[in-house]
Amino acid sequence: MSYSEFIADKARDCAVVAHRGIWRNAPENSLSAIQRAIDAGYDVVEIDIRRGADGGLFLLHDDTLERMTGLDQRPEALASSDLSVLRLRDRDGGEGNEFTLEKLPSLAEVFELTRGRIFLHLDVKDREVIPDVIALAKAMGVEHEVDFWAAVKTEKDLNWIRETILPHDVLFLAKTRLNVPGAATQLALLHDLSPTVCEIYFDGLEELSALKDLTRNTGMALWVNTLDSVACAGFTDTAALADPDAVWGRLIDAGISVIQTDEAAALKSYLATRRT
Repeated sequence: MSYSEFIADKARDCAVVAHRGIWRNAPENSLSAIQRAIDAGYDVVEIDIRRGADGGLFLLHDDTLERMTGLDQRPEALASSDLSVLRLRDRDGGEGNEFTLEKLPSLAEVFELTRGRIFLHLDVKDREVIPDVIALAKAMGVEHEVDFWAAVKTEKDLNWIRETILPHDVLFLAKTRLNVPGAATQLALLHDLSPTVCEIYFDGLEELSALKDLTRNTGMALWVNTLDSVACAGFTDTAALADPDAVWGRLIDAGISVIQTDEAAALKSYLATRRT
């Protein structure tokens, strides 16, 4: 089953997306963190991608390497040979976490690890790098196991997506904000694009009614982050651990079918209780 087919499957359970892998037992965005997500049977793992000076693609969230490797430089300033030997700090990095034997992984290494085993949500930090990532995914035969994410705020965004991503027959994940002054424009563009899945931001669940026709007519799936740092309307991982029905349960009942979380084990366990 391709990633697109998985997302479009109305019979599936809510998908569990592990944010930066299972990073509480391994460095974030590391091969070990991703392997742990595979071993735990999660549906999708989210990773962050940046490009080195020679075009090499590596996993890193921040603008600099300092938090995860202790090196205060931008990855774009270093060649692949320099990036590939950098050791990662444990967990979410910083001076409070020890260095591990894990090295900064290349995207090619990740594709080798995940092929046929888990889907990948690719957060490419510079969207101009997306064509390079698509090319690598195609060259390694994993283009139907990954998604590509972009905001859809303007006609320019829409045209860029249609020219750069959609011709490659890969899963596109739109990002739409229902809680900003330009929400009407974003909704109109979203209707025009009608993607398979859309990441949404809102101030209240009642705002999801604006998507009712689109989800009914096109089958578009809705994706929400419950990560504490970016969650909407108090629907956080921390709150979910205290009362999963009030957070994950309400989101699922409102039509959300993909949840990205730092508490993947707890979410998977909660989904199992809903099935009994």
